[in-house]
Amino acid sequence: MLFGLSLEKILVRVFIAVCILPVHEFAHAYTAYRLGDKTAKLSGRMTLNPLAHIDPVGFFLMLFVGVGYAKAVPVNMRYFSRSTRKAKMAIVSLAGPVSNLIMAFIFVFLSNAVFYLNDGFNETLYTVYSMLYYAAIINVSLAVFNLIPIPPLDGSRILSVIIPDKYYFRIMQYERYLIFVILALAFLGVLSGPISDISALIIGLFDKITSLPFTMLG
Repeated sequence: MLFGLSLEKILVRVFIAVCILPVHEFAHAYTAYRLGDKTAKLSGRMTLNPLAHIDPVGFFLMLFVGVGYAKAVPVNMRYFSRSTRKAKMAIVSLAGPVSNLIMAFIFVFLSNAVFYLNDGFNETLYTVYSMLYYAAIINVSLAVFNLIPIPPLDGSRILSVIIPDKYYFRIMQYERYLIFVILALAFLGVLSGPISDISALIIGLFDKITSLPFTMLG
């Protein structure tokens, strides 16, 4: 036990910090690079190395509080043409949550493969199945959480395509304060219900799609 935390909780939170968040941040960096902005690449952020993405405070909060964050990927809008700037920023922002959804889909597929391989009850295979399915839930939950349209979450950048600039930049002035509001709401569990409900719908859809090949074979 560490600060009242079980070993299982600590391992799950470390897994999120070193395996899931780096993919999310890499997706932002790679998408920005493909759209013409080399800032993240030159900053060493276009990598899956977790050390490049870990924010010390965010990691500490993730480990001991359960809600944290990685370092934001730098994006320079000046590399995007004025006519496509907002759209490209939205695409870069969307890349992170999409990467989580792709990982979740893969994890659900693998969990179904393990489930159908486990004809008789095998404790080891069941453990693997549970870990894969839980990894999928974590990824979907992070995608849904990041799509909330409040700064500094990815959803706020996507929102810029919809609302007029004068209102968007007025909201963004409070970004440094809103992050603490988001963390507080997450810590207090205010967001848990809606995120869990939406995540369950997505996981259910992924489960139906990925189980089809195995049910047809069975």
